[in-house]
Amino acid sequence: MLTTRSLNTTLDRMMSLNRVLDQAMNGTWQNDSANRVWVPALDIVEKRDAYIVVAELPGVSQSNVELSFEQNVLTIRGQKNPSLDPAKDGELRVYTAERVAGTFERAIRLPEFVDSEKITADLRDGLLTVTIPKATAAQPRRIEIRPSGEEHALNA
Repeated sequence: MLTTRSLNTTLDRMMSLNRVLDQAMNGTWQNDSANRVWVPALDIVEKRDAYIVVAELPGVSQSNVELSFEQNVLTIRGQKNPSLDPAKDGELRVYTAERVAGTFERAIRLPEFVDSEKITADLRDGLLTVTIPKATAAQPRRIEIRPSGEEHALNA
């Protein structure tokens, strides 16, 4: 079952701010496509025991991706090499060049209670999936209520 949340939760507000900042920084200040910055699309979901981040990285090799986690911020950065390189391919007449290349970076602030030692990542079919387990203290648990007769037995 897919449940979407409103922008009322802290994680949703942080993600909205992250996305706006990423889009603001995605200017094309230089004409050279190798120096352009692009922003990969992300899905972030919360499960009972973990946060799952899925980033679209088509055409990016594993050796060109770097993940780091510091002060509850997961950072995904890397480089997507251009498919056309005039230095290697000689003179080119380009009719359409829509595919993006260059460096990328996304930073996601996560809630405090995560187990950073158990973060895992997998890059398959152009999708980077990062699993960030919640710390045991942050996971929901059921608290059983004792019958009222047991309370009197404890006080006696």
